[in-house]
Amino acid sequence: MKLHLLDRSSVDNTSVTVSQHFYKNFLKVWHFHEELELVYIIESTGTRFVGDHIDKFQAGEIILIGKNVPHMWQNDEVYFEKTSNLKAKALAIHFKEDFMGSDFFSIPEMQGIKQLYKRALQGIKFSNVTNKTKNIFKNLNSLEPELKLIRTIEILIDLSKNKDYQLLSSNGFIQTFHKTNNKRLNIIYEYVFQNFHTAISAKDVAQLINMNPSAFSRFFQTTHKKAFTRFLNEIRVGFACKMLLENKESITSIAYTCGFNNISNFNRQFKMIKGETPSSFLNQYKKHH
Repeated sequence: MKLHLLDRSSVDNTSVTVSQHFYKNFLKVWHFHEELELVYIIESTGTRFVGDHIDKFQAGEIILIGKNVPHMWQNDEVYFEKTSNLKAKALAIHFKEDFMGSDFFSIPEMQGIKQLYKRALQGIKFSNVTNKTKNIFKNLNSLEPELKLIRTIEILIDLSKNKDYQLLSSNGFIQTFHKTNNKRLNIIYEYVFQNFHTAISAKDVAQLINMNPSAFSRFFQTTHKKAFTRFLNEIRVGFACKMLLENKESITSIAYTCGFNNISNFNRQFKMIKGETPSSFLNQYKKHH
């Protein structure tokens, strides 16, 4: 899962690019770009990766991803079956932070959007978005460029006032990602995201970037403010949460699928990271859905 820098700049020389995606499945590309990305999932389910956050996605959700935040939508396996008639459908808006000019979002009336941009650096999942905003989003692609611009600002204003949201990626991951173009870190991220379900040791990763284990440990602790083992377990637990929400396998099966070698260690790490046991997490979810 190599990290790709994508060019999302407009081919039509417009400040806001609106695109409608209607495929058999979304492209499995772990990527980032300079433009912010506002996505409305119309149809399909799967796993959403934003920074070091992994969760299940479904139709109806609206996500705002900040500048240069790595992300990917990966459909469930059934979408890749040859006989599948399922479709992946989404609307996306891409725009740069200063799409209205460098000073526009500095005026007092736009401070809400300016704060929204800051939160978007971790990725934001919105809940209870107004029907008015959803309808604006759905009709955006049919508008003239000037109206697209105005309607995009209307959407951002509404989202900036929405208090029912969830920040996705950890701040530590995002700060590390933005502060360095370190190739060694990109190698680490790629390796972990591809192999977290298998047995991984700090020694294995250290060898990948030609460092001895103790030097790697210091390097990782300095850049992430946490040990490599903690980072790895956070990724594993994030994926476990996604599997628990899908409710297709037992907790024990999920523990081994996510790379834990025994159920007691899985329960211990899950509670340490999420503040509750896997069974409690699942029960809380069922209560609200």
